[in-house]
Amino acid sequence: MRNQDVVLTPDGLKKVQAELDELKSVGRKRVAERIREAKQFGEIGENSEYEAAKAEQAQIEGRIETLQHLLQNAVIVDKHKNDGKVGIGSVVRIRDVESAEEFHYELVGAEEADPAEHRISNQSPLGEALMGRTAGKTVKVKTPGGVRSYLILSIGE
Repeated sequence: MRNQDVVLTPDGLKKVQAELDELKSVGRKRVAERIREAKQFGEIGENSEYEAAKAEQAQIEGRIETLQHLLQNAVIVDKHKNDGKVGIGSVVRIRDVESAEEFHYELVGAEEADPAEHRISNQSPLGEALMGRTAGKTVKVKTPGGVRSYLILSIGE
């Protein structure tokens, strides 16, 4: 993969495309309407409504450009086949060796990562440590609090 490649699962691709479609069809129209209405308030140079609408327009156009870049550089990775090794799309159950606390995560590309939803990036320290490993193996991960060890309990899809 090239450095600029963006790893996405099929679900991630759908989400990016849906956000792009929404911004192009709804977001642009909404902000254009705000700009049109703000122009009616008088002098553009001293019109805070106009300035706010133009700032929103710039934000929307910037996000559209980012999403288009993501799609142009996307590498779609189907759910990892459960060959006994951790890969993109794998759901991994791990246990902290020291505290015995258990966690489960789905490994995804960086653009889809959402730790609150138990979706971690393959590029995160934990994700990198887990990639390619098998159940029963212990991985060491450098964290802000020091090195932690995790036992891989199971790998699913």
